[in-house]
Amino acid sequence: MDALATIMANQLWYRARFDWGWFTEPIFSPEPAMTTAVVLLLSGFWLLFFTFFGLYRERYAASRFDELVTISKVVTVGILVLFFLLFIQTLDAYSARINLVFYWAAVIVFVSIGRIIVRSVQKVLILRGKGLHRTLIVGWTDVLESLHEEVARYPEAGLDIVGAVKLHRDESGVTIANGSHRVEDLPHLIDDLDVQDVLIALGPNDSDQLMEVLRLCDGKAVSLKLVPDFYSIIGGMARTEHMYGLPLIEVLPEPMQAWEQSLKRLIDMVISLLVLVIGLPIWILVAIMIRVTSKGAAIYRQRRIGQKGREFTMFKFRTMQEDAEAETGPVWAREDDPRYTPIGRWLRKTRLDEVPQFFNVLRGDMSLVGPRPERPYFVEKLAREIPLYSRRHRVKPGITGWAQVKWKYDTSLEDVQQKVKYDLFYIENMSLRRDLQILFRTVYTALRGSGH
Repeated sequence: MDALATIMANQLWYRARFDWGWFTEPIFSPEPAMTTAVVLLLSGFWLLFFTFFGLYRERYAASRFDELVTISKVVTVGILVLFFLLFIQTLDAYSARINLVFYWAAVIVFVSIGRIIVRSVQKVLILRGKGLHRTLIVGWTDVLESLHEEVARYPEAGLDIVGAVKLHRDESGVTIANGSHRVEDLPHLIDDLDVQDVLIALGPNDSDQLMEVLRLCDGKAVSLKLVPDFYSIIGGMARTEHMYGLPLIEVLPEPMQAWEQSLKRLIDMVISLLVLVIGLPIWILVAIMIRVTSKGAAIYRQRRIGQKGREFTMFKFRTMQEDAEAETGPVWAREDDPRYTPIGRWLRKTRLDEVPQFFNVLRGDMSLVGPRPERPYFVEKLAREIPLYSRRHRVKPGITGWAQVKWKYDTSLEDVQQKVKYDLFYIENMSLRRDLQILFRTVYTALRGSGH
């Protein structure tokens, strides 16, 4: 719809400028082929610009007015970009400014109309029970019943309750399950029921239960929302929203703004391509050296846990003997690990063993900067022993990260606990400036050969 809207806006602006002479005297109209090319190029520019600023993120049951305000802001920035690229030489021309204002208004109007049509159709489908968000509710039995009625009162919110975890207290005050589902079943229920939203209905004094629910839901591809009375428990970790009159509070919203995430992804792709292409002769030489000096493949593949708990295959230059864990099972590497190949220790110290992960970055499994991905065996083990460990899966894992530049290699549970603190600090303070700081420190560590 945006493509159609921007083509119509560009076509109108082109006609008004060249054929109808609204801004100056009518001048000759360019060839049809030229007109078509310019219209398509400008439309492509807007689609890329909208993508960059996050206008294609899911806006499920969101306010149409808020979306129109966002469109106006983004189009205004886009017009300024076009102005400095194409019209800066005609700054003093009154007709050029009127021309630009007309184009700005045309894009906003046509895109807004298209968006209103799409959202209106979506609303009609939601009211007919199509495309609803599968929702799980968690809380005390009496509260859940009233919450279920409240959700049913606002069908426009598009929430389809597919299950509930009901709690009550026994005589000793201990929280126990009431029914077939326990709180511990939350991760499995989310997967089995294909849940998209989790509504949490606890009490203002139930901070322990709330933190347990948050811990169990961490790393899952779900949106967490609270009944507003419990805002004080989670402090700055939340964002208030209204879904067609149903007041909810979103817990753990996106840590970065849309434009920052887009720019972070662009930087990831550009740097990864440069490293892989420019250094290709070196990487081929490293692979040959690995094959010549030890038995086995040059590239080591290993399953890791990524964003939202999804598994992916991570690539590294092999630094250890083939089947290094055949007898011991999964274990952490040590600084003077006897399993290293002849050049494995050098590859680790210089961080060159991580180079194949730039391919993971291109695929979108990883980012340049983020918490290091861990193997499923260790994730399951550490999530039980370290509070909030799974919160690391809110963002894409990285080749390097704040924990890597601030702490040594994992050799014990205490090391992992300390790194989790750094990872959580990074997630709560994500920014492009911090990413650049981490990248520079990583390059410095690699050049010094002081890695592990």
